[in-house]
Amino acid sequence: MSKLKNLPNLLKVLKDKIDKTGQTRGADDDVIYQNRVKRNNTVLIPYKRWDQVSSPPSGESSFENGFICLITPEDYFRNSNIESDLRAKSLALGVNALVFYQKRSDWVKYNPETLGWSPANNRRSPLQGNYVARVAATTSKKGEKICRGFNTGKPKGAGIRLFEYASSTQIKECGLQLEALFWMCYDSLDSVCKSEIEIDEATKRRDYCFTEANSKELLDNNRLKQARLINNEGYTTCPLCLERLSSHEFFQRLVQATGREVHDLTVTEVNLFHIKELRYGEYNHKTYNLGWGHHHCNVVVRDSGIDETLKWMHEVLNKNIENGHFLV
Repeated sequence: MSKLKNLPNLLKVLKDKIDKTGQTRGADDDVIYQNRVKRNNTVLIPYKRWDQVSSPPSGESSFENGFICLITPEDYFRNSNIESDLRAKSLALGVNALVFYQKRSDWVKYNPETLGWSPANNRRSPLQGNYVARVAATTSKKGEKICRGFNTGKPKGAGIRLFEYASSTQIKECGLQLEALFWMCYDSLDSVCKSEIEIDEATKRRDYCFTEANSKELLDNNRLKQARLINNEGYTTCPLCLERLSSHEFFQRLVQATGREVHDLTVTEVNLFHIKELRYGEYNHKTYNLGWGHHHCNVVVRDSGIDETLKWMHEVLNKNIENGHFLV
């Protein structure tokens, strides 16, 4: 948002929630991906998918923080023309491409240490190495975990999943639209004012958000309804169940099952919801494809997408009705 003198701040919990949407999903040290970093970080592109998915989002000339192409040992060592094939794609080992070891058999057969190779640790060209390894441990005597490259500095990991990428501009506009969708909840002013913010201040923040969102063409009601983000009355809805969302749910911790409670639960009743799922070949972290939805609805959809999930739910209901287990 552009600056406005004395513009009231968002509630910290809501600001943190929106800021988190501009980050990638979690990842631990045993995988190649970075944990909870900005979506405009270095992207990792599988060599096998290079021809289909290596282009940046439409309208962008490049990835903001570059890319690294990951080649399997088999693709690299079993192809006698690999160097010329890489050049044809403007790729070069140690410059913008690395051999990525995941299988122990590849580590044994094509051991990079016997080749005098160095693990990479730089995310921008030159990569200062030839390979990266994340081989899981086994129970055998020689089955220790092998973790080489991008495993010392913070954040660990070589980069982010390609399909999670979004430019800094897109991240900012998504955040603005998501804030607007919060204010479009039927009871947004009520929940905010219960957090010791005066009604005038809350209204000022809401109206400014709407003005900014409108100026960037982010509040097209027809597009929002078509994307399942609001209902016919203009209130924010869960994209799967289509129930109106209460703004209070943005701040409420998820109800836990009796006897299975954990003390450090941070999951709230309402969370980020991708309308069209993230997948290779598309960049779906973008405006008019992000909304807020119930945690449990999000869990049901997973990475399948809403349409496929609804088809599955329809089949499940029909089978239960046909077998007398569900009364309409």
